[in-house]
Amino acid sequence: MNYFDENGCVMLVDKPLGWTSFDVVNKIRYAGKFKKVGHAGTLDPLATGLLILCAGKKTKQIESFQTQEKEYTGKLVLGKTTPSVDLETEFDAEYPTDHISKKDLSEARKKLTGLIEQTPPIHSAVKVKGRRAYDAARKGEDIKLKVRIVEVKEFEIDDSHFPEINFRIVCSKGTYIRSMVSDFGKLLKSGAYLAELRRTKIGDFSVEGAEKVQELAAKIQELRESLQKS
Repeated sequence: MNYFDENGCVMLVDKPLGWTSFDVVNKIRYAGKFKKVGHAGTLDPLATGLLILCAGKKTKQIESFQTQEKEYTGKLVLGKTTPSVDLETEFDAEYPTDHISKKDLSEARKKLTGLIEQTPPIHSAVKVKGRRAYDAARKGEDIKLKVRIVEVKEFEIDDSHFPEINFRIVCSKGTYIRSMVSDFGKLLKSGAYLAELRRTKIGDFSVEGAEKVQELAAKIQELRESLQKS
């Protein structure tokens, strides 16, 4: 791939655990000395997987990538909750799980499949009056986020390690997996948190075709320096 094509380029990155999406963008921007780099769809720091980066004129395509359906795999755990619904914050409550049957799990899964209403997590990048919701949440402020309609095309679960539930979800733009996890716990009259999350697909792009961020950055930097010498 010519990362320095005059028309720009599209890069597939496998975002590592602990990095923000902007950390990845900044790493690649610095490596290539690109004037413009953006990503098509934020991943939380504790999520891994496919991140599409666009550089140069290709940044105009970001919105088209963002609108495509996405696939995620991960693990949720029933019986406990955290304010952020993942492991970014400490546990704040425990709930019973002994009453939950396989039928209950199946019914909860079905209720969260198709067109559903969900509220974004308060610990999210959604803007409220010009501010990110997570900024208000970290300050303990009480804010209300608007309910949105999203489409969950596929929701598969594996309860063989109950109360840990492995899942695979195919969903529309704007779907919050943490909201699905929280709602799943509530439907089961319990609680739940997200233990692992990995984005595996965006439209026709798969994480199997993505590069590790450090390897990609090194490749781009080496190519840039080589071009400068030639």
